[in-house]
Amino acid sequence: MSAHCMLTGAQPGFGNRISHSHRRTSRRFDPNIQTKRYWLPSEGRYVRLRLSAKGIKTVDTIGVEAAVARVRARGVRI
Repeated sequence: MSAHCMLTGAQPGFGNRISHSHRRTSRRFDPNIQTKRYWLPSEGRYVRLRLSAKGIKTVDTIGVEAAVARVRARGVRI
């Protein structure tokens, strides 16, 4: 579960790498996962979240409290 976003649930996609001779081999399209540390005022501590780039923008929009509530609603322990 290393390439999963805790907030959006983004996970790797799969496809084919196609060479010049058109041979196909499988490949992965990994999401842009970053580890971010946010201050959670309600608990008086920092939380470390593994988020995709889109997930980071979502936290900036809705706030860290709402984002942590969504992550916990998905069943992820923080």
